[in-house]
Amino acid sequence: MKYKLKFLALALVLLSIANVLWGSLDIPVKDVWQILCGKEIEGHPAWSIIVLQGRVPQMLTALFTGTALGTCGLLLQTAFRNPLAGPSILGIDAGANLGVAIVLLLLSGTATIGSLTIGGHLLVVTAAMIGALAIMALLMLLSKLLRSQVMLLITGVIISYVTSSIIQLLNYSATEQGVHSFVIWGMGNFASVGIECLPVFLVLSVIGLVLALLLIKPLDALLLGDKYAENLGIRIGRVRQMLLLVTGLLTATTTAFCGPIAFIGLAVPHLARLTLGTAWHKTLMPATMLIGANLALVCNLLSTLPRDGSIIPISVITPLIGAPVVLHVILKQKNK
Repeated sequence: MKYKLKFLALALVLLSIANVLWGSLDIPVKDVWQILCGKEIEGHPAWSIIVLQGRVPQMLTALFTGTALGTCGLLLQTAFRNPLAGPSILGIDAGANLGVAIVLLLLSGTATIGSLTIGGHLLVVTAAMIGALAIMALLMLLSKLLRSQVMLLITGVIISYVTSSIIQLLNYSATEQGVHSFVIWGMGNFASVGIECLPVFLVLSVIGLVLALLLIKPLDALLLGDKYAENLGIRIGRVRQMLLLVTGLLTATTTAFCGPIAFIGLAVPHLARLTLGTAWHKTLMPATMLIGANLALVCNLLSTLPRDGSIIPISVITPLIGAPVVLHVILKQKNK
Protein backbone atom coordinates (compact mmCIF):
# COMPACT_ATOMS: atom_id res chain seq x y z
CA MET A 1 0.00 0.00 0.00
CA LYS A 2 2.87 2.37 0.77
CA TYR A 3 4.22 1.91 -2.77
CA LYS A 4 0.79 2.71 -4.22
CA LEU A 5 0.57 5.89 -2.13
CA LYS A 6 4.08 6.89 -3.23
CA PHE A 7 3.10 6.29 -6.86
CA LEU A 8 -0.01 8.47 -6.43
CA ALA A 9 2.11 11.20 -4.82
CA LEU A 10 4.60 11.05 -7.72
CA ALA A 11 1.73 11.23 -10.23
CA LEU A 12 0.43 14.29 -8.38
CA VAL A 13 3.78 16.08 -8.72
CA LEU A 14 4.07 15.25 -12.44
CA LEU A 15 0.47 16.28 -13.19
CA SER A 16 0.91 19.53 -11.25
CA ILE A 17 3.99 20.37 -13.36
CA ALA A 18 2.14 19.39 -16.56
CA ASN A 19 -0.76 21.69 -15.65
CA VAL A 20 1.64 24.63 -15.43
CA LEU A 21 3.66 23.76 -18.55
CA TRP A 22 0.64 23.21 -20.83
CA GLY A 23 -2.48 25.33 -21.12
CA SER A 24 -5.13 26.62 -23.47
CA LEU A 25 -2.59 28.94 -25.12
CA ASP A 26 0.52 27.54 -26.83
CA ILE A 27 3.55 28.79 -24.87
CA PRO A 28 6.89 26.96 -25.39
CA VAL A 29 7.82 24.78 -22.41
CA LYS A 30 11.31 26.31 -22.12
CA ASP A 31 9.73 29.78 -21.89
CA VAL A 32 7.35 28.60 -19.14
CA TRP A 33 10.36 27.32 -17.15
CA GLN A 34 12.10 30.69 -17.57
CA ILE A 35 8.98 32.51 -16.36
CA LEU A 36 8.77 30.23 -13.30
CA CYS A 37 12.44 31.05 -12.62
CA GLY A 38 11.56 34.75 -12.57
CA LYS A 39 12.67 35.74 -16.08
CA GLU A 40 10.68 37.89 -18.50
CA ILE A 41 10.23 36.63 -22.07
CA GLU A 42 11.26 39.27 -24.59
CA GLY A 43 8.43 40.34 -26.85
CA HIS A 44 5.83 38.40 -24.84
CA PRO A 45 5.15 40.26 -21.56
CA ALA A 46 1.65 38.74 -21.35
CA TRP A 47 3.05 35.21 -21.04
CA SER A 48 4.26 35.90 -17.48
CA ILE A 49 0.74 36.95 -16.47
CA ILE A 50 -0.78 33.87 -18.13
CA VAL A 51 1.59 31.46 -16.36
CA LEU A 52 1.90 33.08 -12.92
CA GLN A 53 -1.61 34.51 -12.55
CA GLY A 54 -3.46 32.00 -14.72
CA ARG A 55 -1.97 28.52 -14.88
CA VAL A 56 -0.49 28.32 -11.37
CA PRO A 57 -3.73 29.37 -9.57
CA GLN A 58 -5.71 27.11 -11.90
CA MET A 59 -3.48 24.14 -11.06
CA LEU A 60 -3.76 24.76 -7.30
CA THR A 61 -7.54 25.20 -7.59
CA ALA A 62 -7.93 21.91 -9.45
CA LEU A 63 -5.65 20.10 -6.98
CA PHE A 64 -7.50 21.27 -3.85
CA THR A 65 -10.95 20.96 -5.41
CA GLY A 66 -10.33 17.33 -6.35
CA THR A 67 -8.90 16.61 -2.89
CA ALA A 68 -11.86 18.26 -1.15
CA LEU A 69 -14.61 16.63 -3.22
CA GLY A 70 -13.03 13.17 -3.01
CA THR A 71 -12.75 13.54 0.77
CA CYS A 72 -16.40 14.64 1.05
CA GLY A 73 -17.51 11.60 -0.93
CA LEU A 74 -15.55 9.24 1.32
CA LEU A 75 -16.93 10.81 4.51
CA LEU A 76 -20.53 10.61 3.30
CA GLN A 77 -20.28 7.07 1.91
CA THR A 78 -18.90 5.84 5.23
CA ALA A 79 -21.33 7.79 7.41
CA PHE A 80 -24.45 6.80 5.48
CA ARG A 81 -23.15 3.33 4.51
CA ASN A 82 -24.27 4.15 0.97
CA PRO A 83 -21.84 3.57 -1.94
CA LEU A 84 -23.70 6.14 -4.06
CA ALA A 85 -23.52 9.00 -1.56
CA GLY A 86 -21.64 12.10 -2.72
CA PRO A 87 -21.23 15.80 -1.89
CA SER A 88 -24.46 16.65 -3.72
CA ILE A 89 -26.53 14.13 -1.74
CA LEU A 90 -27.22 16.47 1.20
CA GLY A 91 -28.26 19.41 -0.97
CA ILE A 92 -25.40 21.69 0.10
CA ASP A 93 -24.30 22.36 -3.48
CA ALA A 94 -27.98 22.91 -4.34
CA GLY A 95 -27.94 25.73 -1.78
CA ALA A 96 -24.94 27.25 -3.57
CA ASN A 97 -26.78 26.94 -6.89
CA LEU A 98 -29.79 28.72 -5.41
CA GLY A 99 -27.63 31.56 -4.08
CA VAL A 100 -26.05 32.11 -7.50
CA ALA A 101 -29.45 31.77 -9.24
CA ILE A 102 -30.89 34.55 -7.07
CA VAL A 103 -27.97 36.83 -7.97
CA LEU A 104 -27.81 36.10 -11.71
CA LEU A 105 -31.45 35.38 -12.51
CA LEU A 106 -33.30 37.63 -10.07
CA LEU A 107 -30.87 40.48 -9.42
CA SER A 108 -29.23 40.46 -12.89
CA GLY A 109 -25.74 40.11 -11.41
CA THR A 110 -25.67 43.15 -9.11
CA ALA A 111 -26.73 43.81 -5.53
CA THR A 112 -27.02 47.16 -3.77
CA ILE A 113 -26.54 47.47 0.00
CA GLY A 114 -27.07 51.09 1.00
CA SER A 115 -24.69 53.14 -1.14
CA LEU A 116 -22.52 50.09 -1.96
CA THR A 117 -23.10 48.18 -5.20
CA ILE A 118 -21.53 44.74 -5.54
CA GLY A 119 -21.27 42.74 -8.76
CA GLY A 120 -19.16 40.34 -10.78
CA HIS A 121 -17.30 37.29 -9.52
CA LEU A 122 -17.16 38.52 -5.90
CA LEU A 123 -20.95 38.65 -5.67
CA VAL A 124 -21.35 35.21 -7.27
CA VAL A 125 -18.88 33.61 -4.84
CA THR A 126 -20.48 35.36 -1.85
CA ALA A 127 -23.98 34.29 -2.88
CA ALA A 128 -22.91 30.68 -3.46
CA MET A 129 -21.16 30.53 -0.09
CA ILE A 130 -24.15 32.01 1.76
CA GLY A 131 -26.56 29.59 0.04
CA ALA A 132 -24.39 26.55 0.79
CA LEU A 133 -23.75 27.53 4.42
CA ALA A 134 -27.47 28.21 4.95
CA ILE A 135 -28.34 24.66 3.86
CA MET A 136 -25.50 23.30 5.98
CA ALA A 137 -26.83 25.16 9.05
CA LEU A 138 -30.33 23.77 8.36
CA LEU A 139 -28.96 20.22 8.10
CA MET A 140 -26.98 20.57 11.32
CA LEU A 141 -30.16 21.73 13.07
CA LEU A 142 -32.15 18.83 11.62
CA SER A 143 -29.43 16.34 12.58
CA LYS A 144 -30.19 17.10 16.23
CA LEU A 145 -33.88 16.31 15.67
CA LEU A 146 -33.45 13.34 13.31
CA ARG A 147 -31.76 10.39 14.98
CA SER A 148 -31.72 8.31 11.79
CA GLN A 149 -29.00 8.93 9.22
CA VAL A 150 -31.31 7.59 6.52
CA MET A 151 -33.90 10.26 7.36
CA LEU A 152 -31.21 12.94 7.18
CA LEU A 153 -30.19 11.58 3.78
CA ILE A 154 -33.80 11.74 2.55
CA THR A 155 -34.09 15.29 3.92
CA GLY A 156 -31.05 16.31 1.87
CA VAL A 157 -32.62 14.88 -1.29
CA ILE A 158 -35.87 16.78 -0.56
CA ILE A 159 -33.92 20.02 -0.06
CA SER A 160 -32.25 19.47 -3.46
CA TYR A 161 -35.64 19.06 -5.15
CA VAL A 162 -37.05 22.18 -3.49
CA THR A 163 -34.07 24.35 -4.46
CA SER A 164 -34.19 22.98 -8.03
CA SER A 165 -37.87 23.96 -8.27
CA ILE A 166 -37.10 27.50 -7.08
CA ILE A 167 -34.24 27.78 -9.60
CA GLN A 168 -36.55 26.64 -12.42
CA LEU A 169 -39.06 29.29 -11.38
CA LEU A 170 -36.33 31.96 -11.44
CA ASN A 171 -35.20 30.68 -14.86
CA TYR A 172 -38.73 31.09 -16.19
CA SER A 173 -38.84 34.81 -15.41
CA ALA A 174 -35.15 35.70 -15.95
CA THR A 175 -33.54 37.62 -18.80
CA GLU A 176 -31.70 35.81 -21.58
CA GLN A 177 -28.36 37.19 -20.38
CA GLY A 178 -29.05 36.06 -16.81
CA VAL A 179 -29.91 32.52 -17.92
CA HIS A 180 -26.77 32.38 -20.07
CA SER A 181 -24.55 33.53 -17.17
CA PHE A 182 -26.11 30.98 -14.81
CA VAL A 183 -25.66 28.13 -17.30
CA ILE A 184 -21.99 29.05 -17.83
CA TRP A 185 -21.37 29.14 -14.05
CA GLY A 186 -23.14 25.78 -13.65
CA MET A 187 -20.71 24.08 -16.04
CA GLY A 188 -17.81 24.41 -13.58
CA ASN A 189 -14.42 26.02 -14.14
CA PHE A 190 -11.11 25.75 -12.29
CA ALA A 191 -9.91 28.95 -13.97
CA SER A 192 -12.43 31.10 -12.10
CA VAL A 193 -10.24 31.40 -8.98
CA GLY A 194 -7.86 34.26 -9.66
CA ILE A 195 -4.69 35.17 -7.80
CA GLU A 196 -6.67 37.54 -5.51
CA CYS A 197 -9.22 34.92 -4.39
CA LEU A 198 -6.73 32.03 -4.19
CA PRO A 199 -5.55 32.60 -0.56
CA VAL A 200 -9.14 32.53 0.75
CA PHE A 201 -9.92 29.41 -1.27
CA LEU A 202 -6.78 27.61 -0.06
CA VAL A 203 -7.26 28.53 3.61
CA LEU A 204 -10.88 27.29 3.67
CA SER A 205 -9.91 24.10 1.82
CA VAL A 206 -6.98 23.33 4.15
CA ILE A 207 -9.13 23.88 7.25
CA GLY A 208 -11.75 21.45 5.94
CA LEU A 209 -9.16 18.81 4.98
CA VAL A 210 -7.39 18.99 8.35
CA LEU A 211 -10.74 18.52 10.13
CA ALA A 212 -11.45 15.54 7.84
CA LEU A 213 -8.15 13.90 8.85
CA LEU A 214 -9.19 14.24 12.51
CA LEU A 215 -12.22 12.05 11.74
CA ILE A 216 -10.19 9.01 10.62
CA LYS A 217 -10.46 7.06 13.90
CA PRO A 218 -14.21 7.67 14.44
CA LEU A 219 -14.92 6.69 10.82
CA ASP A 220 -12.98 3.43 11.21
CA ALA A 221 -15.04 2.67 14.31
CA LEU A 222 -18.28 3.41 12.42
CA LEU A 223 -17.34 0.73 9.86
CA LEU A 224 -17.90 -1.84 12.61
CA GLY A 225 -21.33 -0.45 13.55
CA ASP A 226 -22.77 2.30 15.75
CA LYS A 227 -23.00 0.10 18.86
CA TYR A 228 -19.36 -0.94 18.56
CA ALA A 229 -18.34 2.71 18.10
CA GLU A 230 -20.33 3.75 21.19
CA ASN A 231 -18.66 0.99 23.22
CA LEU A 232 -15.31 2.53 22.25
CA GLY A 233 -16.48 5.83 23.73
CA ILE A 234 -17.22 7.56 20.42
CA ARG A 235 -20.14 9.97 20.55
CA ILE A 236 -22.04 9.24 17.37
CA GLY A 237 -24.07 12.47 17.45
CA ARG A 238 -20.98 14.65 17.78
CA VAL A 239 -19.22 12.75 14.98
CA ARG A 240 -22.23 13.28 12.73
CA GLN A 241 -22.25 17.02 13.49
CA MET A 242 -18.53 17.23 12.76
CA LEU A 243 -19.00 15.30 9.53
CA LEU A 244 -21.72 17.70 8.37
CA LEU A 245 -19.52 20.66 9.23
CA VAL A 246 -16.54 19.31 7.26
CA THR A 247 -18.49 18.21 4.18
CA GLY A 248 -20.50 21.42 4.27
CA LEU A 249 -17.40 23.63 4.46
CA LEU A 250 -15.56 21.77 1.67
CA THR A 251 -18.60 21.51 -0.62
CA ALA A 252 -19.54 25.15 -0.05
CA THR A 253 -15.98 26.32 -0.79
CA THR A 254 -15.48 24.31 -3.99
CA THR A 255 -18.97 25.04 -5.35
CA ALA A 256 -18.80 28.74 -4.54
CA PHE A 257 -15.44 29.27 -6.23
CA CYS A 258 -15.55 26.72 -9.08
CA GLY A 259 -19.24 26.00 -9.68
CA PRO A 260 -20.81 22.55 -9.27
CA ILE A 261 -18.28 19.83 -10.21
CA ALA A 262 -20.04 16.53 -10.87
CA PHE A 263 -18.93 12.92 -10.22
CA ILE A 264 -15.52 13.53 -8.60
CA GLY A 265 -16.89 13.18 -5.07
CA LEU A 266 -18.96 10.16 -6.05
CA ALA A 267 -16.35 8.22 -8.06
CA VAL A 268 -13.02 8.96 -6.32
CA PRO A 269 -13.64 7.00 -3.06
CA HIS A 270 -14.46 3.90 -5.15
CA LEU A 271 -11.31 4.35 -7.22
CA ALA A 272 -9.35 4.54 -3.95
CA ARG A 273 -10.95 1.34 -2.63
CA LEU A 274 -10.27 -0.46 -5.93
CA THR A 275 -6.65 0.75 -5.89
CA LEU A 276 -5.84 -0.17 -2.28
CA GLY A 277 -8.33 -2.97 -1.63
CA THR A 278 -9.07 -1.69 1.89
CA ALA A 279 -11.87 0.12 3.72
CA TRP A 280 -9.74 1.44 6.61
CA HIS A 281 -9.48 5.21 6.55
CA LYS A 282 -5.91 5.44 7.82
CA THR A 283 -4.73 4.57 4.31
CA LEU A 284 -7.97 5.07 2.37
CA MET A 285 -8.35 8.78 3.16
CA PRO A 286 -4.82 9.81 2.00
CA ALA A 287 -5.34 7.70 -1.15
CA THR A 288 -8.73 9.35 -1.75
CA MET A 289 -7.18 12.80 -1.40
CA LEU A 290 -4.36 11.95 -3.82
CA ILE A 291 -6.64 10.29 -6.41
CA GLY A 292 -9.12 13.18 -6.19
CA ALA A 293 -6.35 15.70 -6.80
CA ASN A 294 -4.89 13.64 -9.67
CA LEU A 295 -8.28 13.19 -11.33
CA ALA A 296 -9.07 16.90 -11.11
CA LEU A 297 -5.66 17.76 -12.60
CA VAL A 298 -6.26 15.32 -15.48
CA CYS A 299 -9.67 16.92 -16.10
CA ASN A 300 -8.06 20.37 -16.04
CA LEU A 301 -5.50 19.28 -18.66
CA LEU A 302 -8.27 17.85 -20.85
CA SER A 303 -10.23 21.11 -20.54
CA THR A 304 -7.38 22.98 -22.30
CA LEU A 305 -7.27 20.68 -25.34
CA PRO A 306 -8.79 23.18 -27.84
CA ARG A 307 -5.46 25.10 -27.57
CA ASP A 308 -7.10 28.27 -28.92
CA GLY A 309 -7.53 30.14 -25.64
CA SER A 310 -10.92 28.56 -24.85
CA ILE A 311 -11.60 26.07 -22.04
CA ILE A 312 -13.96 23.08 -22.06
CA PRO A 313 -16.26 23.20 -18.98
CA ILE A 314 -15.13 20.76 -16.28
CA SER A 315 -18.61 19.30 -15.76
CA VAL A 316 -18.56 18.20 -19.40
CA ILE A 317 -15.44 16.09 -18.73
CA THR A 318 -15.96 14.66 -15.22
CA PRO A 319 -19.06 12.54 -16.07
CA LEU A 320 -17.11 10.82 -18.88
CA ILE A 321 -14.60 9.62 -16.27
CA GLY A 322 -16.88 9.22 -13.26
CA ALA A 323 -19.90 7.57 -14.87
CA PRO A 324 -18.12 4.26 -15.71
CA VAL A 325 -16.92 4.01 -12.10
CA VAL A 326 -20.44 4.56 -10.73
CA LEU A 327 -21.89 2.01 -13.17
CA HIS A 328 -19.26 -0.49 -12.02
CA VAL A 329 -20.32 0.07 -8.39
CA ILE A 330 -24.03 -0.35 -9.26
CA LEU A 331 -23.39 -3.60 -11.13
CA LYS A 332 -21.17 -4.87 -8.31
CA GLN A 333 -23.93 -4.18 -5.76
CA LYS A 334 -26.48 -5.95 -7.99
CA ASN A 335 -24.28 -9.05 -8.22
CA LYS A 336 -23.95 -9.11 -4.44
